[in-house]
Amino acid sequence: MFIKSLYILQGGKASIVMSDVNIENIVASTHLAESLDLRRLADDIVDSKYNPDEFPGLVLHFETPKTAALLFSSGKVICTGAKNVDDVNTAIGMVIEKVKGVGLSVFDSPKVDMQNIVASFDLKKEMQLGSIAKRLLADNVEYEPEQFPGLVYRMKNLGVVLLLFSSGKLVCTGAKNVEDVNLAVNTMRDKLTSLGIR
Repeated sequence: MFIKSLYILQGGKASIVMSDVNIENIVASTHLAESLDLRRLADDIVDSKYNPDEFPGLVLHFETPKTAALLFSSGKVICTGAKNVDDVNTAIGMVIEKVKGVGLSVFDSPKVDMQNIVASFDLKKEMQLGSIAKRLLADNVEYEPEQFPGLVYRMKNLGVVLLLFSSGKLVCTGAKNVEDVNLAVNTMRDKLTSLGIR
């Protein structure tokens, strides 16, 4: 999903989304039931994948929206691959339909929690990461180019990690909502501007 100054409804409130932030992946979770009979689901749902010797969950892949859902015997479901919140809700709805179609009951209106939003942003300028690392707050920064090519900047107040690459590409991970992605990216842009990087 490529965001260009849209209004997105999150948790009942609209928020302005900064342009040019690309949502790469949203990981969300929900709890559908007290328990799920994965063997029964695997037997009855075409194209489901269930091999408990390799992975304890049942895997469902959807083409539209392009997502995957992991179902666990505890009743927990994890959805990954979505590019926006609507796709998360659509995918969870499809999982509910499949579970009900097998004859299993689910909770009414299960709450969906965003666990991690991964987004990218192109600053459109090359960066001297060694110089930037020295000028940012040392306790929030990790830069060891022999181990990882990017600068790691932790925004502890948001629970977000920013990865800054010499190409100018920035990756944001750990956000729970789109507002925090925008805040993190804007904060980093402001920090770079204050360092004279425009």
